[in-house]
Amino acid sequence: MTASTIVRFAPSPTGQLHLGNLRTALVNFLFAKRAGGQFLLRIDDTDLERSKAEHAAAIETDLSWLGLAWDQFARQSDRFDRYAAAAERLKQSGRLYPSFETQEELELKRKLALSRGKPPIYDRAALRLSAEEIAARLAAGETPSWRFKLAPGPIAWTDMVRGATEFQAENLSDPVLVRGDGVPLYTLSSVVDDVEFGITDIIRGEDHVANTAVQIQLIEALGGAVPRFGHFALIADASGDKLSKRAGAQSLAALRDDGIEPMAVLSLLAKLGTADPIDLRPDMATLIAEFDIAKFGRSRPKLDPDELILLNAKLLHGTAFESVRDRLPDGAGEDFWLAVRGNLERVSDAETWWRVCQGPVEPVITDPDFTRIAASLLPDGVLGETSWSAWTGAVKQATGRKGKELFLPLRLALTGVDHGPELAKLLPLIGREQVLARLAA
Repeated sequence: MTASTIVRFAPSPTGQLHLGNLRTALVNFLFAKRAGGQFLLRIDDTDLERSKAEHAAAIETDLSWLGLAWDQFARQSDRFDRYAAAAERLKQSGRLYPSFETQEELELKRKLALSRGKPPIYDRAALRLSAEEIAARLAAGETPSWRFKLAPGPIAWTDMVRGATEFQAENLSDPVLVRGDGVPLYTLSSVVDDVEFGITDIIRGEDHVANTAVQIQLIEALGGAVPRFGHFALIADASGDKLSKRAGAQSLAALRDDGIEPMAVLSLLAKLGTADPIDLRPDMATLIAEFDIAKFGRSRPKLDPDELILLNAKLLHGTAFESVRDRLPDGAGEDFWLAVRGNLERVSDAETWWRVCQGPVEPVITDPDFTRIAASLLPDGVLGETSWSAWTGAVKQATGRKGKELFLPLRLALTGVDHGPELAKLLPLIGREQVLARLAA
């Protein structure tokens, strides 16, 4: 890696980003920043029917929320002329040829090959057409797709994650690069952009390994420099299946709305599938300093949503008031935040404890005689930091109760629940008048 390192994250705006998409973006971002290089955000929207402007905008919102600032930006729908020019060069060099088979014919060929125990590789029937036959079919109004002719022999590279990797071109189908309606497909547009933007390293999921073999030959055919490749194992859900939009993977927007903090998300995804322990990191600079692509293993890591919640809670437990003051209920001050943050999983959970402090609360009275005695012993004046210990000491002496028998009835009467922040901190926030009213309930 050098200062000239350039990587790219290239999502299609056909839906919302989920954690699997984000992991690819984050790994590329960390790789580039660790090398002092650049991170390109490229919106792959050549599929004009399925691509939506709102999804493209949401992608930018999600990445910005997480602090993944891009150094360069590109949109493929602005570059159709570049793909057409590249396709023309390939036609002129004899590497792009017309294929007139219909989808039904191709499917029949595929089934026939499988029935004979052979791999469903395109048989290159189109290459057997003469120039006259091709001209006649074009003159008749047929609209062929255009396939890239793979050169025979091995296609090999040293993968940054998988190590030595090799395919035989004879075992791969000549890929379609341009549809019959003239729309360029992913393989062509992606390679043209990678070449023209000077992408030095392509890091993505292992489901693209076979694509890489094809793309290496295409890059070479277009006169580009072949980048380094790294293919990491995809995240699995709890059942072991790949995370995907279709399988209902939770979107980043949903996580944000649910109160998950950016650094909790980043801390989890940066370490998932690596040899490093999954734990909360303080900031992006730490993640960058710790990043090493060699730490990623070959086995598929499982995503545990509970782990994300635990990291989020841990983050909040150490978060300063100034960082959240604008997200707390009106009137909530630093004393309140410091009292409750150790019991939160999300900032929004503070609403519950603000209601406990401000009311209304439905007290749970388990022993009316005990709470009457406790009310009579509440210290006079404004309740402060030492009021709880003084009060419970007096109640203990008067009733002989201690431990759970002493504290639980008071907690239930004052908060209506059997758990929560330290009552020593909550008592001044509830205030003397409300304490007495709840004990009398």
